[in-house]
Parts: sequence; C-alpha cells; structure tokens
Amino acid sequence: MRAKLLPLTRGIEGVTLTIHIQIEILTKKDCCLCDDAKEIIERVLPDFPATLTMVDIESDPTLFESYKEKIPVVRINGKESFVYKTHEVTLRKKLEELIKEK
Repeated sequence: MRAKLLPLTRGIEGVTLTIHIQIEILTKKDCCLCDDAKEIIERVLPDFPATLTMVDIESDPTLFESYKEKIPVVRINGKESFVYKTHEVTLRKKLEELIKEK
C-alpha cells in the first residue's frame, strides 16, 4: 500500500532539500500484530513526508528465513525500528528526528 507522498521542502540559504521517509512493514498472511502496526503507521503518515510499503516475507525465501517468527518488523529508511510492537509516540519521535537531521 502506498500512502500519499507529502515531500517536506526546506530552504537553507538558497538551497532546497526535499525530505522523504520510506517506511516498510515486513509482514505475512494472518498477522494481527502486522495489522496493528499498519493501523498505527497510517494514523501517523499524514503528518510526515513518508510513504508506506508492505513487504510480504512469504514471497521472498531469504526474508522468510530471516524473519519468519520475528514480525512485524517496521523499517524506517531501511533501518529496523520496531519489532513485534509499534508505538505511535515513539514512531512520531523517530520521524521528527529524521526531519531534524536533514
């Protein structure tokens, strides 16, 4: 699923930076914790320049072997940020920090 992309543009002395955050949920069929993570992320997405991608680990043998019992995993810009439980307040803080770093 793709969320609405809202790039955040910042000007620094004539330089414009576009910030984009990629959030992925590693998931598989019949995963209620994955559904919970998706619900939390979808609540937060409208407030940030981010997109959400659902990655089915069962479609990739390597991912399945690595994560079969360790889902959901939420990755932000490729970095594992949450495993099993996603916390809305912590997610917001992580995303705000990413924006501040840019």
